[in-house]
Amino acid sequence: NINEKNDKFECLIRIKQNDGTFITPFHFLELSKKIKLYPQLTRIVISKSFKHFSKTNDEFSINLTLEDITNQDTVRYITHKLEKYKIAKQVIFEIVESEGIDNFEEVSQFINTMKEYGCKVAIDDFGTGYSNFEYLMKLNVDYIKIDGSFIKNIDTNSQSELISDLIITFAKKQGISTVAEFVHNQEVLTKVKDMGIDYSQGFYLGEPKEI
Repeated sequence: NINEKNDKFECLIRIKQNDGTFITPFHFLELSKKIKLYPQLTRIVISKSFKHFSKTNDEFSINLTLEDITNQDTVRYITHKLEKYKIAKQVIFEIVESEGIDNFEEVSQFINTMKEYGCKVAIDDFGTGYSNFEYLMKLNVDYIKIDGSFIKNIDTNSQSELISDLIITFAKKQGISTVAEFVHNQEVLTKVKDMGIDYSQGFYLGEPKEI
């Protein structure tokens, strides 16, 4: 996740096949939940990411679902790694979920605990699914990532521009930084800069790489 002055990296899991190609989480994440392997996949991402970035000064983000946040074993695993590697100031946890947040207290407690360690917290894919401004006022987050469905055509679609502008205005008043997802060409990059979005990510700025 990159802008011109400050590189950040998002850590995502993939399955590497024998021919060198990769299978995205879209094809296996829900299955992993059904067969009770999902917590193990989360821990693999956390372990590999912390080990890799402990050798750098780069900031990096890890996606967590509500299932991760409410799994006490997973939360204990996260805090263990934070205490082991002492790199909390490099870590951004992105909360992703397509369902509503019913347990605000538990999510808020997780966010506050992570921030006490020195981590930052982001809301992923804002503008779709359960996203609403009410819970943002309740949760102490650092970043809002504006969903790519709005950003990808923000230079040509007035409705996408309007929705994004509302999110940006709200975020600025709350002291929350904004990130544009799915920046795929110069026109979109120019537009999001002109609108005052703080950071951009997408294939135009950097394609996925194996670590």
